[in-house]
Amino acid sequence: MSTIDPALDTTPPETAAAEPPAGGLTLGLSAGYGLGSLAFGVAATVLSGSVLQLYFNQVIGLPAAWVGTAIMATIIIDSIVDPLIGRFSDRLRTPWGRRHVLMYASAVPSGLGVYLMWQAPASWAPATLLAFMIAMLLFVRIATSFFEVPARALAPELAPGYHDRTILIAWRFVFLIGGGAILNAILYQVYLREDAANPLGVLNRERYADFGLLAAFIIVAAIVISSLATHGRIRDLHVPPERGTTLGEAFGELKLAFANPRLVSLLFATMLNGFGGGLWFGLYAYIALNFWALTPQEFSYVLLASPFSALVSLFIAPRVSTRMGKRAFMMTCYFGWLILFSTPFLGKWAGLMPEGGLPLVAALVGFTFVELTFAYGVHTVLNSMLTDATDDVAARTGRRSEGVMFAVYGLLDKWGIALGAFAAGLVLAFIAFPTGAMPGTVDPAIVTALVLCSVPAVAACNMIAMVLISQFRIDEAQHQRNLATLRAQEG
Repeated sequence: MSTIDPALDTTPPETAAAEPPAGGLTLGLSAGYGLGSLAFGVAATVLSGSVLQLYFNQVIGLPAAWVGTAIMATIIIDSIVDPLIGRFSDRLRTPWGRRHVLMYASAVPSGLGVYLMWQAPASWAPATLLAFMIAMLLFVRIATSFFEVPARALAPELAPGYHDRTILIAWRFVFLIGGGAILNAILYQVYLREDAANPLGVLNRERYADFGLLAAFIIVAAIVISSLATHGRIRDLHVPPERGTTLGEAFGELKLAFANPRLVSLLFATMLNGFGGGLWFGLYAYIALNFWALTPQEFSYVLLASPFSALVSLFIAPRVSTRMGKRAFMMTCYFGWLILFSTPFLGKWAGLMPEGGLPLVAALVGFTFVELTFAYGVHTVLNSMLTDATDDVAARTGRRSEGVMFAVYGLLDKWGIALGAFAAGLVLAFIAFPTGAMPGTVDPAIVTALVLCSVPAVAACNMIAMVLISQFRIDEAQHQRNLATLRAQEG
């Protein structure tokens, strides 16, 4: 049914919402929808601790604890805004549906914010630079949330099928992870390449500004193209009732995610995954450049393993999870990731890893490729399970609040990332990692302490998350019952 002119549509608006969209889940729709996550992946790369901590601490000269605290504070504020964006999106009635208006509107502000992020004047005092960093981080995070929250909320309606949504989420991860990793590799291979033309390498302030312009262009293009790719499905999507909700009802929707016991394990597992990721990405560049003694260009080759892992996961995750079941597939991927993540560090201390050069880079690329294939399998199916949980909440409550639900999931994930980024800054301060130090000049004892503070913590967070996810119990049969309930409610 169409939302172009509801007054002329004699079909009840809610009737078609639970039915599969006309035309099904095509390759073009899946890839076009997934392309939108490239914008979030690029923004996440630009705003990740691995880039921000390096830039504002090592290049600008702000204390590592300041940077980690600023990242944490802005992520937490953004995570509180997300449910408000989700609720506004859930209730919005426009000729372009309840999601696409916000998605289109976010394009230019998101790109502009990413460009301005790297334009801090060199003459400013440290406190002023910190205020600039916080302001720009908030602007960019909220601007990109106006695309990401409505876009994620489209998934249950674009792919109502239990296994179809795994395919749709896998495409998101191809662009989210692959695109972000490629841009990260370009940052180190092209802009921060350490050679005669750029002897400062990762400490060259001007190169970050050039990189910001490229990132801004990619974000704007990805948002617009992805929104256009899904624009044709607007007529098949749910149209909210004209009656607005009270503030009490809005808080009631927000509590739905925490009141459903089926979701609690997933929510806290998501938070633990976020903490491990925030901690790791805040320290990853420090470890690569100092523990493994890679040059920026060698580091870029390791980063380029990520998009290939995402492509392999796109092929494997939907097929194998269909045969094994989503939960069993995730448990297998968790164990695989844990082994591959830890092995290179244990191997180096055991004297089994190459000392340097091409053999070391090749070994790290190989380990990273397989490790990330397992990791992306985990995250693809986890997000598919979150989509299933959203339908479960709707079936039990009679409310279609996908925007609020996904914002709540993202809220805990962002809190985890925020705490992880804060912890990364504390780790650097605790081990007294020097500011502005050229890679290779740091005391080996400090570098060893860096690894010992990070690798076990990341592994432990993911092991606990694995135990929590094992408690999730929505299977394909329950999902089909939920869809039948939604059709009955809306019909």
